Amino acid sequence: MKKYPVYSLDPKEIKNANLKIAILVSLWNREITSRLYKGAYDTLIQLGVLEEKIKTWEVPGSYELIYSSKKIAHCFHFDSIIAIGSLIQGETPHFEYLCQAISHGIKEINIIYDVPIIFCVLSDRNQQQSFDRSGGKNGNKGIECAKTAIYMSLFRKSIK
Repeated sequence: MKKYPVYSLDPKEIKNANLKIAILVSLWNREITSRLYKGAYDTLIQLGVLEEKIKTWEVPGSYELIYSSKKIAHCFHFDSIIAIGSLIQGETPHFEYLCQAISHGIKEINIIYDVPIIFCVLSDRNQQQSFDRSGGKNGNKGIECAKTAIYMSLFRKSIK
């Protein structure tokens, strides 16, 4: 049986891979998205992605992550794109519509373009849950997504 590569998070290997990562971050619920961004950015740097190879764009809200991810995938040559956003449930069905639209939109871009779009959009019941998942008692989803971006970037390079 053929063995496929297993990727390590060795900073030397990552630095040698010369990865280019884009980060899109929503300004809506900024107190949450800034924590996710910091976790993602710091993790990329700690794991060996060079600072000059990370490009960040801000967009107004999580819904705008769909268009901006598509535009970045179409216009640039990044190894991965991390889309960071935060949706907190209110009293209207607006929350469900947005969650569904954003997840489907990002999924479609993953299918159409040859670049992994890493989904780092929290959809939580309340602000406390969002804080807990962005550097609180439940960790930081930004850190997990940065590691996923590295894995998927290495995977992408391995099959080109």
